[in-house]
Amino acid sequence: MEKIDMKFIDSVLEHHDFDRTNIIAIMQDVQEKYRYLPQDALTYIAKKVGMSESKLYGVATFYGNFSLDTKGKYVMKVCRGTACHVRKSSNVLQALYEATGTSEKKATSDDGLFSIEIVSCLGACGLSPVVMVNDTVHAAMTPDKARELVAQLREGA
Repeated sequence: MEKIDMKFIDSVLEHHDFDRTNIIAIMQDVQEKYRYLPQDALTYIAKKVGMSESKLYGVATFYGNFSLDTKGKYVMKVCRGTACHVRKSSNVLQALYEATGTSEKKATSDDGLFSIEIVSCLGACGLSPVVMVNDTVHAAMTPDKARELVAQLREGA
């Protein structure tokens, strides 16, 4: 488990004036660094901004963009929108599962490199099927391209 840098959390809180009305921005900054919202960080933030932990968790679980689960170094979002679905994104998804050692029930790989998420639409229908890795869109994916992408990411890790 990753150690939480409380000096970083303090700097985020200070940047947002320890103001609980900025709680979403605070959580976004924390999640940007850790790729999820660590429980220790949320407990600390709640105390520092004078908010109950349950209220903070309520915000974190209400918004789908926040995650309480650890994520891999590479978060791979597989589009399952209509255009991607018609162009066989399910085959790409299956290739990614096999190449990363993940599955529908196990979203993050054992080595901590990959997390796979299925999303409704990535807004790149003309490029379908698409996979977004962190903030980079990979267009016209095929199962072979998906396996190659995983291999390249492993080499760069």
